[in-house]
Amino acid sequence: MSMGLTKTSKFSEKQNALATLAKALGHPARIAIIQYLAKQHSCVCGDIVEELPLSQSTVSQHLKELKTAGLIKGTIDGPSVCYCINAESWKQAEQDFADLFAMFDSNFDCC
Repeated sequence: MSMGLTKTSKFSEKQNALATLAKALGHPARIAIIQYLAKQHSCVCGDIVEELPLSQSTVSQHLKELKTAGLIKGTIDGPSVCYCINAESWKQAEQDFADLFAMFDSNFDCC
């Protein structure tokens, strides 16, 4: 018996993708990073660490999670990596979350 088996294969591709996005956004540091990048309207190299009360290595780990989820992208520019919002993935995430929230009928009160 394997510990930690999540059985993600039992769920649809869209459900797994939405869960990946939610997990990537599930930490306040990652939300702060997304907010910072969204305000910049350009690629950011190195400034992110100065904006957060976290070490370089911790910020790098959060950036990796966001990049793995596809919400940001990064390019190597000499010794540093520049990050920005991945516009295509961001639009898809926006639509996926909108679809999820639209499923609820706010006129229905069950409790």
